[in-house]
Amino acid sequence: MAKQPEAAGERPATPEAAPARRKKAKRMVSEGVVHIHSTFNNTIITITDPQGNVIVWSSAGSVGFKGSRKGTPFAAQVAAEAAARKAAELGMRQVQVYVKGPGAGRESALRSLQA
Repeated sequence: MAKQPEAAGERPATPEAAPARRKKAKRMVSEGVVHIHSTFNNTIITITDPQGNVIVWSSAGSVGFKGSRKGTPFAAQVAAEAAARKAAELGMRQVQVYVKGPGAGRESALRSLQA
């Protein structure tokens, strides 16, 4: 005999509970390293502690720009400001900056971090 097809909306009688996730504790960091990776298509800003552990990150795509607008200097500026705002909330006051890549957002991201 063939199996009877199940109704689309039916669930098993005993659903398993999802494993509980712990919320990460926010670390207060006074100094860090900003990595600006600028390509022709996007700009990614990563802020780490001196050991290299990522504290916050942002990119032109993550702040709402899509398609070819991600490669613009203005998108890089907005992404850098968003990352700097998050890092400042965690107490970061002093940073070293490393810039990588040939993209249009290099200088504008750097300028917005200085402000």
